Amino acid sequence: MIGGTALFFGKDGKISGAGNSVWSLDSAGTLGPRYDKAHLVPYGEYLPMRTLLAPLGLARLVMGEIDFVPGPGPRAIEVPGFGKAGIQICYEIIFSGQVVDRRNRPDFIFNPSNDAWFGKWGPPQHLAQARLRAIEEGLPILRSTPTGISAVIDARGRVLESIPHRQEGAIELAMPRPLPPTLFARLGNWLAFLVAGAFYLFAIAFRRLGR
Repeated sequence: MIGGTALFFGKDGKISGAGNSVWSLDSAGTLGPRYDKAHLVPYGEYLPMRTLLAPLGLARLVMGEIDFVPGPGPRAIEVPGFGKAGIQICYEIIFSGQVVDRRNRPDFIFNPSNDAWFGKWGPPQHLAQARLRAIEEGLPILRSTPTGISAVIDARGRVLESIPHRQEGAIELAMPRPLPPTLFARLGNWLAFLVAGAFYLFAIAFRRLGR
């Protein structure tokens, strides 16, 4: 799999936006299906309210005048020899319940990221968030970073092997198998509301019993 920038053009033939994207790549070097990042970083990947803020001299924190455009959301892409990959680019992995296409469940999640923005403490926190998503969804996660902590995480959230922060390396390991869909994978964040509602009802019941 390979990352890059997809360019989008308007009817006038001019560039109208860009995608922070990942493609599958076969052994012949042919690009396959593409995933476009859905959760973009404000002021990093796009300037909010550009028509209002740009005339005031405000700009993105990174170079470039073309804003990234959000993709439609989670998507599973077929990767020859590996199965279906769900892709979450960088901090997208922190959004609980929003990392998997429920209609086309992947076999694993690929999480490429550049954690250089977040100093020393960011990469361990980002890795911990990825582990939580693996536990919630019952899916292994392959995490690839140039500066953060690269890791292979199994479907129970265990780090099978990793490359430390700011260290070059490669991991050679058999792909962990996915688990059957978890309860969270079936219900999503509605599960949290159901648990909160149950605690609320129990609290009312215990209060009445104590009178």
